[in-house]
Amino acid sequence: MERVDPDLSSDRIGERADAYAAAPLLNCLLREVAEPLPDAGRGEARVYRLPGGGRLLRVRGARRPAEPEVYAAGRWHRVGHTELVKLVAEELRAHTGLSNGDLPAEMIDSRDAVAALLTARARATAPDDPYLRSEQSLITGHPYHPAPKARGGGPVTAWMPYAPEAHARFPVVLLGVREDQVVEEGDTSALDAAAAVPPGYRLLPAHPWQLDLAGPDLAAAFADGRLVRLPETGAEVWPTAAIRTVYDPAGDLFLKFSLDVRITNDIRRLWAHDLRRLRRTDAAVTAAFAAMEGPAAWLGDRGYRTARFAFEQLAVVVRDGLRGSLLPGATPLLAAGLVEGFEGSPPAAAADPGAWWRAYLRAVVPPALTAFADHGVVLEAHLQNTLVAVDADGMPVQALYRDAEGVKLLPDVERAAGWERLVYCLVVNHLIEVAAALAERRPAFDPWPAVRRELARHGLPEARALAAAPTLPGKTNLLLRWTGADGADARYLPLPNPLAAHEPDGP
Repeated sequence: MERVDPDLSSDRIGERADAYAAAPLLNCLLREVAEPLPDAGRGEARVYRLPGGGRLLRVRGARRPAEPEVYAAGRWHRVGHTELVKLVAEELRAHTGLSNGDLPAEMIDSRDAVAALLTARARATAPDDPYLRSEQSLITGHPYHPAPKARGGGPVTAWMPYAPEAHARFPVVLLGVREDQVVEEGDTSALDAAAAVPPGYRLLPAHPWQLDLAGPDLAAAFADGRLVRLPETGAEVWPTAAIRTVYDPAGDLFLKFSLDVRITNDIRRLWAHDLRRLRRTDAAVTAAFAAMEGPAAWLGDRGYRTARFAFEQLAVVVRDGLRGSLLPGATPLLAAGLVEGFEGSPPAAAADPGAWWRAYLRAVVPPALTAFADHGVVLEAHLQNTLVAVDADGMPVQALYRDAEGVKLLPDVERAAGWERLVYCLVVNHLIEVAAALAERRPAFDPWPAVRRELARHGLPEARALAAAPTLPGKTNLLLRWTGADGADARYLPLPNPLAAHEPDGP
Protein backbone atom coordinates (compact mmCIF):
# COMPACT_ATOMS: atom_id res chain seq x y z
CA MET A 1 0.00 0.00 0.00
CA GLU A 2 1.36 3.44 -0.94
CA ARG A 3 2.38 5.54 2.03
CA VAL A 4 0.36 8.77 2.28
CA ASP A 5 2.31 11.90 3.11
CA PRO A 6 0.62 13.36 6.21
CA ASP A 7 0.84 16.84 4.68
CA LEU A 8 -1.32 15.53 1.81
CA SER A 9 -4.15 14.27 4.03
CA SER A 10 -7.41 16.10 3.39
CA ASP A 11 -7.58 17.34 6.98
CA ARG A 12 -4.05 18.72 6.91
CA ILE A 13 -4.52 20.32 3.50
CA GLY A 14 -7.77 21.87 4.73
CA GLU A 15 -6.10 23.33 7.82
CA ARG A 16 -3.26 24.83 5.80
CA ALA A 17 -5.66 26.21 3.19
CA ASP A 18 -7.77 27.82 5.92
CA ALA A 19 -4.68 29.47 7.41
CA TYR A 20 -3.38 30.73 4.07
CA ALA A 21 -6.78 32.11 3.09
CA ALA A 22 -7.59 33.63 6.48
CA ALA A 23 -4.41 35.72 6.74
CA PRO A 24 -5.04 38.19 3.89
CA LEU A 25 -8.76 38.35 4.68
CA LEU A 26 -7.99 39.23 8.29
CA ASN A 27 -5.39 41.77 7.16
CA CYS A 28 -8.10 43.52 5.14
CA LEU A 29 -10.66 43.41 7.94
CA LEU A 30 -8.22 44.72 10.54
CA ARG A 31 -6.89 47.48 8.28
CA GLU A 32 -10.16 48.72 6.83
CA VAL A 33 -12.91 48.13 9.39
CA ALA A 34 -11.91 46.81 12.82
CA GLU A 35 -10.97 49.07 15.73
CA PRO A 36 -7.97 48.01 17.87
CA LEU A 37 -8.68 48.09 21.58
CA PRO A 38 -6.33 50.18 23.73
CA ASP A 39 -3.60 48.08 25.31
CA ALA A 40 -5.04 44.98 23.63
CA GLY A 41 -2.05 44.33 21.41
CA ARG A 42 0.34 43.17 24.08
CA GLY A 43 1.65 39.63 24.00
CA GLU A 44 0.95 37.19 21.22
CA ALA A 45 -2.74 38.08 20.70
CA ARG A 46 -4.35 41.33 19.61
CA VAL A 47 -7.99 42.26 20.25
CA TYR A 48 -10.23 44.37 18.00
CA ARG A 49 -13.80 45.60 18.14
CA LEU A 50 -15.94 45.06 15.05
CA PRO A 51 -18.03 48.24 14.98
CA GLY A 52 -20.93 46.82 12.98
CA GLY A 53 -22.09 44.55 15.77
CA GLY A 54 -19.74 45.40 18.62
CA ARG A 55 -18.21 41.94 18.67
CA LEU A 56 -14.65 41.37 19.84
CA LEU A 57 -12.18 39.63 17.54
CA ARG A 58 -8.85 38.22 18.70
CA VAL A 59 -6.00 37.17 16.39
CA ARG A 60 -2.44 35.98 16.82
CA GLY A 61 0.50 37.19 14.78
CA ALA A 62 1.03 40.57 13.13
CA ARG A 63 2.27 40.21 9.55
CA ARG A 64 0.03 37.23 8.80
CA PRO A 65 -2.84 37.14 11.35
CA ALA A 66 -3.93 33.67 12.39
CA GLU A 67 -6.24 31.74 14.72
CA PRO A 68 -9.16 34.20 14.73
CA GLU A 69 -11.49 34.00 17.72
CA VAL A 70 -14.75 35.79 18.59
CA TYR A 71 -15.79 36.54 22.16
CA ALA A 72 -19.27 35.29 23.05
CA ALA A 73 -21.02 33.87 26.14
CA GLY A 74 -18.08 34.72 28.35
CA ARG A 75 -15.32 32.99 26.39
CA TRP A 76 -13.34 33.02 23.14
CA HIS A 77 -14.54 30.80 20.26
CA ARG A 78 -12.29 29.77 17.40
CA VAL A 79 -13.58 30.83 13.96
CA GLY A 80 -12.90 28.68 10.91
CA HIS A 81 -12.56 30.13 7.42
CA THR A 82 -16.22 29.59 6.46
CA GLU A 83 -17.38 31.28 9.65
CA LEU A 84 -14.86 34.08 9.10
CA VAL A 85 -16.32 34.78 5.66
CA LYS A 86 -19.80 35.02 7.18
CA LEU A 87 -18.50 37.29 9.92
CA VAL A 88 -16.82 39.60 7.43
CA ALA A 89 -19.94 39.75 5.25
CA GLU A 90 -22.14 40.63 8.22
CA GLU A 91 -19.71 43.31 9.33
CA LEU A 92 -19.49 44.84 5.84
CA ARG A 93 -23.27 44.93 5.45
CA ALA A 94 -23.51 46.81 8.74
CA HIS A 95 -20.53 49.04 7.90
CA THR A 96 -21.59 50.05 4.37
CA GLY A 97 -25.33 49.46 4.27
CA LEU A 98 -24.77 47.42 1.11
CA SER A 99 -25.11 43.73 0.28
CA ASN A 100 -22.79 41.75 -1.96
CA GLY A 101 -23.37 38.15 -2.89
CA ASP A 102 -20.34 37.79 -5.13
CA LEU A 103 -17.44 38.60 -2.82
CA PRO A 104 -18.17 35.93 -0.17
CA ALA A 105 -18.27 33.37 -2.97
CA GLU A 106 -14.90 34.66 -4.21
CA MET A 107 -13.47 34.32 -0.69
CA ILE A 108 -14.56 30.68 -0.57
CA ASP A 109 -13.27 30.11 -4.11
CA SER A 110 -9.91 31.59 -3.10
CA ARG A 111 -9.64 29.25 -0.12
CA ASP A 112 -10.62 26.21 -2.21
CA ALA A 113 -8.08 27.22 -4.85
CA VAL A 114 -5.38 27.32 -2.18
CA ALA A 115 -6.32 23.80 -1.07
CA ALA A 116 -6.10 22.55 -4.67
CA LEU A 117 -2.77 24.34 -5.18
CA LEU A 118 -1.27 22.89 -2.00
CA THR A 119 -2.24 19.40 -3.14
CA ALA A 120 -0.84 19.90 -6.64
CA ARG A 121 2.28 21.67 -5.40
CA ALA A 122 3.20 18.81 -3.07
CA ARG A 123 3.32 16.46 -6.08
CA ALA A 124 5.01 18.87 -8.50
CA THR A 125 8.69 19.47 -9.13
CA ALA A 126 9.87 23.01 -8.53
CA PRO A 127 12.04 24.54 -11.26
CA ASP A 128 15.79 24.55 -10.71
CA ASP A 129 16.01 28.19 -11.75
CA PRO A 130 15.72 30.40 -8.62
CA TYR A 131 14.06 33.14 -10.66
CA LEU A 132 11.26 30.81 -11.73
CA ARG A 133 10.96 29.47 -8.18
CA SER A 134 10.46 33.01 -6.92
CA GLU A 135 7.76 33.73 -9.53
CA GLN A 136 5.92 30.53 -8.64
CA SER A 137 6.09 30.79 -4.85
CA LEU A 138 3.00 32.89 -4.09
CA ILE A 139 0.60 30.67 -2.17
CA THR A 140 -0.64 33.55 -0.03
CA GLY A 141 -0.56 36.05 -2.88
CA HIS A 142 -1.59 39.65 -2.23
CA PRO A 143 -1.39 39.95 1.58
CA TYR A 144 -4.13 42.61 1.70
CA HIS A 145 -6.81 41.24 -0.59
CA PRO A 146 -9.85 39.28 0.62
CA ALA A 147 -9.69 36.67 -2.17
CA PRO A 148 -6.19 36.73 -3.67
CA LYS A 149 -6.30 33.23 -5.12
CA ALA A 150 -9.82 33.19 -6.57
CA ARG A 151 -9.87 31.85 -10.12
CA GLY A 152 -13.24 33.06 -11.34
CA GLY A 153 -15.22 30.22 -9.80
CA GLY A 154 -14.32 27.82 -12.59
CA PRO A 155 -13.50 24.16 -12.07
CA VAL A 156 -9.99 23.31 -10.91
CA THR A 157 -9.37 21.25 -14.04
CA ALA A 158 -9.83 24.39 -16.17
CA TRP A 159 -7.05 26.44 -14.56
CA MET A 160 -4.71 24.10 -12.70
CA PRO A 161 -2.62 23.20 -15.80
CA TYR A 162 -1.68 26.89 -16.03
CA ALA A 163 -1.21 27.72 -12.34
CA PRO A 164 2.23 29.12 -11.47
CA GLU A 165 1.79 28.07 -7.83
CA ALA A 166 1.60 24.43 -9.00
CA HIS A 167 4.88 24.83 -10.95
CA ALA A 168 3.01 24.56 -14.23
CA ARG A 169 4.65 24.85 -17.62
CA PHE A 170 2.94 24.38 -20.97
CA PRO A 171 3.14 25.23 -24.68
CA VAL A 172 1.13 28.20 -25.87
CA VAL A 173 -1.36 27.62 -28.67
CA LEU A 174 -0.21 28.93 -32.05
CA LEU A 175 -2.80 30.50 -34.29
CA GLY A 176 -2.68 32.01 -37.75
CA VAL A 177 -4.64 35.22 -38.31
CA ARG A 178 -5.49 36.28 -41.84
CA GLU A 179 -3.29 39.25 -42.71
CA ASP A 180 -6.18 41.63 -43.39
CA GLN A 181 -7.44 40.96 -39.84
CA VAL A 182 -4.17 41.62 -38.00
CA VAL A 183 -3.88 44.67 -35.74
CA GLU A 184 -0.51 45.45 -34.20
CA GLU A 185 1.57 48.30 -32.88
CA GLY A 186 5.23 48.45 -31.89
CA ASP A 187 7.82 45.73 -32.40
CA THR A 188 6.17 42.30 -32.43
CA SER A 189 8.70 40.66 -34.76
CA ALA A 190 9.79 38.18 -32.07
CA LEU A 191 6.45 36.40 -32.49
CA ASP A 192 7.17 35.50 -36.10
CA ALA A 193 10.12 33.30 -35.19
CA ALA A 194 7.94 30.80 -33.31
CA ALA A 195 6.62 28.86 -36.31
CA ALA A 196 5.88 28.96 -40.02
CA VAL A 197 2.40 30.09 -41.06
CA PRO A 198 0.40 29.52 -44.25
CA PRO A 199 0.68 32.20 -46.97
CA GLY A 200 -1.54 35.17 -46.22
CA TYR A 201 -1.49 34.65 -42.44
CA ARG A 202 0.43 36.06 -39.46
CA LEU A 203 1.31 34.15 -36.32
CA LEU A 204 -0.56 34.86 -33.09
CA PRO A 205 0.19 32.87 -29.91
CA ALA A 206 -2.70 32.32 -27.51
CA HIS A 207 -2.94 31.27 -23.89
CA PRO A 208 -4.71 27.88 -23.80
CA TRP A 209 -6.95 28.86 -20.87
CA GLN A 210 -8.04 32.08 -22.60
CA LEU A 211 -8.66 30.21 -25.82
CA ASP A 212 -10.96 27.82 -23.96
CA LEU A 213 -12.82 30.76 -22.42
CA ALA A 214 -13.14 32.61 -25.73
CA GLY A 215 -13.86 29.51 -27.82
CA PRO A 216 -17.59 30.08 -28.52
CA ASP A 217 -16.93 33.65 -29.68
CA LEU A 218 -14.25 32.50 -32.10
CA ALA A 219 -16.15 29.68 -33.79
CA ALA A 220 -17.18 31.80 -36.76
CA ALA A 221 -13.62 33.05 -37.33
CA PHE A 222 -12.31 29.48 -37.40
CA ALA A 223 -15.13 28.43 -39.72
CA ASP A 224 -14.57 31.15 -42.33
CA GLY A 225 -10.77 31.01 -42.26
CA ARG A 226 -9.99 34.30 -40.58
CA LEU A 227 -8.35 32.18 -37.89
CA VAL A 228 -6.54 28.84 -38.21
CA ARG A 229 -4.91 26.63 -35.63
CA LEU A 230 -1.25 25.77 -36.23
CA PRO A 231 0.71 22.75 -35.01
CA GLU A 232 2.30 22.98 -31.55
CA THR A 233 6.02 23.65 -31.51
CA GLY A 234 6.64 21.77 -28.26
CA ALA A 235 8.42 24.74 -26.65
CA GLU A 236 7.14 25.28 -23.12
CA VAL A 237 6.60 28.53 -21.25
CA TRP A 238 6.40 29.15 -17.51
CA PRO A 239 3.53 31.15 -16.02
CA THR A 240 4.78 33.95 -13.78
CA ALA A 241 3.12 35.28 -10.64
CA ALA A 242 0.85 37.37 -12.86
CA ILE A 243 -0.69 34.09 -14.21
CA ARG A 244 -1.52 35.49 -17.66
CA THR A 245 2.08 36.55 -18.27
CA VAL A 246 4.42 33.73 -19.25
CA TYR A 247 8.17 33.49 -19.64
CA ASP A 248 9.84 31.67 -22.51
CA PRO A 249 13.35 30.81 -21.23
CA ALA A 250 14.51 29.52 -24.61
CA GLY A 251 13.63 32.73 -26.41
CA ASP A 252 14.18 34.96 -23.34
CA LEU A 253 10.84 36.64 -23.87
CA PHE A 254 7.73 37.44 -21.84
CA LEU A 255 4.25 37.26 -23.35
CA LYS A 256 1.26 38.88 -21.66
CA PHE A 257 -2.18 37.63 -22.67
CA SER A 258 -5.77 38.53 -22.05
CA LEU A 259 -7.50 36.36 -19.49
CA ASP A 260 -11.25 36.75 -19.04
CA VAL A 261 -11.11 35.80 -15.37
CA ARG A 262 -11.30 38.01 -12.30
CA ILE A 263 -7.95 37.88 -10.50
CA THR A 264 -7.98 40.04 -7.33
CA ASN A 265 -9.76 43.27 -8.35
CA ASP A 266 -10.04 43.06 -12.12
CA ILE A 267 -11.03 40.97 -15.10
CA ARG A 268 -7.56 40.45 -16.55
CA ARG A 269 -8.35 41.27 -20.14
CA LEU A 270 -5.98 43.43 -22.20
CA TRP A 271 -8.42 46.30 -22.60
CA ALA A 272 -8.37 48.32 -25.81
CA HIS A 273 -7.79 51.65 -24.07
CA ASP A 274 -4.71 50.24 -22.30
CA LEU A 275 -3.32 48.71 -25.49
CA ARG A 276 -3.73 51.94 -27.44
CA ARG A 277 -1.68 53.93 -24.94
CA LEU A 278 0.91 51.18 -24.44
CA ARG A 279 3.52 52.56 -26.85
CA ARG A 280 3.37 56.08 -25.46
CA THR A 281 3.69 54.86 -21.88
CA ASP A 282 6.46 52.38 -22.59
CA ALA A 283 8.43 54.95 -24.59
CA ALA A 284 8.29 57.38 -21.67
CA VAL A 285 9.49 54.79 -19.17
CA THR A 286 12.19 53.50 -21.50
CA ALA A 287 13.54 57.03 -21.93
CA ALA A 288 13.49 57.60 -18.17
CA PHE A 289 15.55 54.50 -17.45
CA ALA A 290 17.95 55.21 -20.30
CA ALA A 291 18.67 58.61 -18.75
CA MET A 292 19.50 56.97 -15.40
CA GLU A 293 22.40 55.07 -16.98
CA GLY A 294 21.89 51.95 -14.86
CA PRO A 295 22.06 49.72 -13.02
CA ALA A 296 18.25 49.72 -12.75
CA ALA A 297 16.42 48.43 -15.82
CA TRP A 298 12.99 48.54 -17.42
CA LEU A 299 11.59 45.42 -19.07
CA GLY A 300 9.92 47.14 -21.98
CA ASP A 301 6.56 46.20 -23.47
CA ARG A 302 7.67 46.30 -27.10
CA GLY A 303 4.25 46.13 -28.72
CA TYR A 304 1.08 44.13 -29.15
CA ARG A 305 -0.55 42.01 -31.82
CA THR A 306 -4.14 40.87 -32.04
CA ALA A 307 -7.03 40.07 -34.38
CA ARG A 308 -9.44 42.79 -35.51
CA PHE A 309 -12.49 40.62 -34.78
CA ALA A 310 -11.31 39.73 -31.25
CA PHE A 311 -9.23 42.79 -30.40
CA GLU A 312 -9.15 42.34 -26.63
CA GLN A 313 -9.75 38.61 -26.38
CA LEU A 314 -6.77 37.52 -28.48
CA ALA A 315 -4.34 40.36 -27.75
CA VAL A 316 -0.77 39.52 -26.76
CA VAL A 317 1.88 41.94 -25.50
CA VAL A 318 5.54 41.23 -26.25
CA ARG A 319 7.82 42.11 -23.33
CA ASP A 320 11.60 42.20 -23.06
CA GLY A 321 13.30 39.18 -21.55
CA LEU A 322 15.85 39.23 -18.76
CA ARG A 323 19.26 38.57 -20.24
CA GLY A 324 19.78 41.86 -22.01
CA SER A 325 19.11 43.87 -18.86
CA LEU A 326 20.82 41.89 -16.09
CA LEU A 327 24.18 42.79 -14.63
CA PRO A 328 26.78 40.08 -15.34
CA GLY A 329 26.49 37.23 -12.88
CA ALA A 330 23.32 38.58 -11.23
CA THR A 331 20.24 36.44 -10.55
CA PRO A 332 16.81 38.10 -10.78
CA LEU A 333 14.19 37.31 -8.13
CA LEU A 334 10.60 38.44 -7.78
CA ALA A 335 10.23 40.83 -4.84
CA ALA A 336 6.91 39.23 -3.88
CA GLY A 337 8.68 35.88 -3.72
CA LEU A 338 11.20 37.30 -1.24
CA VAL A 339 8.28 38.21 1.02
CA GLU A 340 6.46 34.90 0.58
CA GLY A 341 9.62 32.82 0.90
CA PHE A 342 10.99 30.03 -1.27
CA GLU A 343 13.87 27.58 -1.22
CA GLY A 344 17.10 29.53 -1.53
CA SER A 345 15.59 32.95 -0.80
CA PRO A 346 18.52 35.32 -0.01
CA PRO A 347 17.02 37.37 2.87
CA ALA A 348 16.34 34.19 4.83
CA ALA A 349 20.05 33.36 4.71
CA ALA A 350 21.47 36.87 5.07
CA ALA A 351 24.15 36.92 7.79
CA ASP A 352 23.77 40.69 8.19
CA PRO A 353 20.14 41.74 7.60
CA GLY A 354 21.04 45.41 7.96
CA ALA A 355 23.59 45.28 5.15
CA TRP A 356 21.22 43.26 2.98
CA TRP A 357 18.40 45.74 3.59
CA ARG A 358 20.55 48.76 2.82
CA ALA A 359 21.61 47.16 -0.46
CA TYR A 360 17.98 46.37 -1.24
CA LEU A 361 16.93 49.98 -0.66
CA ARG A 362 19.79 51.29 -2.82
CA ALA A 363 18.56 49.07 -5.65
CA VAL A 364 14.80 49.71 -5.59
CA VAL A 365 14.22 53.22 -4.20
CA PRO A 366 16.39 55.56 -6.35
CA PRO A 367 15.02 54.51 -9.77
CA ALA A 368 11.41 54.87 -8.65
CA LEU A 369 12.02 58.32 -7.16
CA THR A 370 14.14 59.50 -10.09
CA ALA A 371 11.56 58.37 -12.64
CA PHE A 372 8.94 60.41 -10.80
CA ALA A 373 11.03 63.50 -10.06
CA ASP A 374 12.93 63.87 -13.34
CA HIS A 375 10.63 62.27 -15.90
CA GLY A 376 7.06 62.38 -14.56
CA VAL A 377 6.80 58.59 -14.59
CA VAL A 378 4.83 56.88 -11.81
CA LEU A 379 6.02 53.29 -11.69
CA GLU A 380 3.68 50.64 -10.35
CA ALA A 381 6.58 49.57 -8.15
CA HIS A 382 4.76 47.01 -6.07
CA LEU A 383 6.04 43.58 -5.11
CA GLN A 384 4.76 41.76 -8.17
CA ASN A 385 6.14 44.26 -10.69
CA THR A 386 9.63 44.45 -9.20
CA LEU A 387 12.48 42.03 -9.77
CA VAL A 388 15.56 42.37 -7.57
CA ALA A 389 18.78 40.90 -8.92
CA VAL A 390 21.29 39.56 -6.41
CA ASP A 391 24.98 38.74 -6.73
CA ALA A 392 26.65 35.41 -5.94
CA ASP A 393 26.47 36.22 -2.21
CA GLY A 394 22.75 36.98 -2.34
CA MET A 395 23.20 40.74 -1.98
CA PRO A 396 20.84 42.98 -3.99
CA VAL A 397 22.63 44.79 -6.81
CA GLN A 398 19.91 45.81 -9.29
CA ALA A 399 16.18 46.41 -9.65
CA LEU A 400 14.20 45.58 -12.77
CA TYR A 401 10.69 47.00 -13.15
CA ARG A 402 7.96 45.87 -15.53
CA ASP A 403 4.36 46.30 -16.76
CA ALA A 404 3.63 49.50 -18.68
CA GLU A 405 -0.10 48.91 -18.22
CA GLY A 406 0.13 49.97 -14.58
CA VAL A 407 2.37 53.01 -15.17
CA LYS A 408 0.92 56.52 -14.88
CA LEU A 409 2.40 59.62 -16.50
CA LEU A 410 2.36 63.21 -15.34
CA PRO A 411 0.42 65.32 -16.22
CA ASP A 412 -2.13 62.65 -17.23
CA VAL A 413 -2.62 62.37 -13.49
CA GLU A 414 -2.09 65.21 -11.04
CA ARG A 415 1.24 65.22 -9.27
CA ALA A 416 -0.30 64.69 -5.82
CA ALA A 417 -2.31 61.71 -7.05
CA GLY A 418 0.73 60.28 -8.81
CA TRP A 419 2.84 60.62 -5.67
CA GLU A 420 0.14 58.97 -3.55
CA ARG A 421 0.06 56.04 -5.94
CA LEU A 422 3.84 55.74 -5.92
CA VAL A 423 3.96 55.82 -2.11
CA TYR A 424 1.31 53.12 -1.91
CA CYS A 425 3.02 50.85 -4.45
CA LEU A 426 6.64 51.40 -3.39
CA VAL A 427 6.34 51.91 0.36
CA VAL A 428 3.09 50.37 1.63
CA ASN A 429 2.75 47.45 -0.77
CA HIS A 430 6.49 46.85 -1.18
CA LEU A 431 8.99 48.14 1.39
CA ILE A 432 6.76 47.61 4.41
CA GLU A 433 6.19 44.00 3.39
CA VAL A 434 9.89 43.23 2.82
CA ALA A 435 10.79 44.99 6.06
CA ALA A 436 8.19 43.01 7.99
CA ALA A 437 9.45 39.72 6.55
CA LEU A 438 13.00 40.59 7.65
CA ALA A 439 11.91 41.71 11.11
CA GLU A 440 9.78 38.60 11.59
CA ARG A 441 12.89 36.45 11.31
CA ARG A 442 15.00 38.81 13.44
CA PRO A 443 12.77 40.62 15.95
CA ALA A 444 15.56 42.96 17.09
CA PHE A 445 16.07 44.30 13.57
CA ASP A 446 14.72 47.84 12.96
CA PRO A 447 14.43 48.53 9.21
CA TRP A 448 13.20 52.13 9.31
CA PRO A 449 16.32 54.23 10.01
CA ALA A 450 17.82 52.90 6.77
CA VAL A 451 14.67 53.85 4.86
CA ARG A 452 14.82 57.37 6.28
CA ARG A 453 18.44 57.71 5.21
CA GLU A 454 17.68 56.44 1.71
CA LEU A 455 14.83 58.92 1.29
CA ALA A 456 17.01 61.74 2.62
CA ARG A 457 19.58 61.11 -0.13
CA HIS A 458 17.16 62.44 -2.76
CA GLY A 459 16.31 66.06 -3.47
CA LEU A 460 12.65 65.28 -4.11
CA PRO A 461 10.60 67.41 -1.67
CA GLU A 462 7.87 64.75 -1.40
CA ALA A 463 10.46 62.14 -0.40
CA ARG A 464 11.83 64.32 2.39
CA ALA A 465 8.31 65.09 3.63
CA LEU A 466 7.39 61.40 3.55
CA ALA A 467 9.75 60.58 6.40
CA ALA A 468 7.83 62.91 8.73
CA ALA A 469 4.29 62.32 7.43
CA PRO A 470 2.04 60.88 10.16
CA THR A 471 0.23 58.54 7.77
CA LEU A 472 0.66 56.56 4.55
CA PRO A 473 -2.04 55.65 1.99
CA GLY A 474 -3.39 52.11 2.34
CA LYS A 475 -5.53 50.72 -0.47
CA THR A 476 -8.92 49.41 0.68
CA ASN A 477 -9.27 46.26 -1.39
CA LEU A 478 -11.97 44.74 0.83
CA LEU A 479 -14.24 47.79 0.72
CA LEU A 480 -13.44 48.36 -2.95
CA ARG A 481 -14.61 44.88 -3.85
CA TRP A 482 -17.60 44.94 -1.49
CA THR A 483 -18.94 48.23 -2.89
CA GLY A 484 -18.36 47.14 -6.48
CA ALA A 485 -15.95 49.95 -7.34
CA ASP A 486 -13.86 49.69 -10.49
CA GLY A 487 -10.65 47.78 -9.83
CA ALA A 488 -8.54 50.67 -11.11
CA ASP A 489 -10.38 53.16 -8.88
CA ALA A 490 -7.95 53.06 -5.98
CA ARG A 491 -9.32 54.25 -2.66
CA TYR A 492 -7.01 54.84 0.25
CA LEU A 493 -7.28 55.19 4.00
CA PRO A 494 -4.58 56.62 6.27
CA LEU A 495 -2.23 54.12 7.90
CA PRO A 496 0.30 54.91 10.64
CA ASN A 497 3.63 55.76 9.06
CA PRO A 498 6.43 53.65 10.61
CA LEU A 499 8.95 56.19 9.34
CA ALA A 500 7.44 58.94 11.48
CA ALA A 501 7.92 56.88 14.62
CA HIS A 502 11.68 57.47 14.42
CA GLU A 503 13.57 60.60 15.26
CA PRO A 504 15.42 62.19 12.35
CA ASP A 505 18.82 60.65 11.81
CA GLY A 506 21.89 62.61 12.72
CA PRO A 507 24.54 63.75 10.25
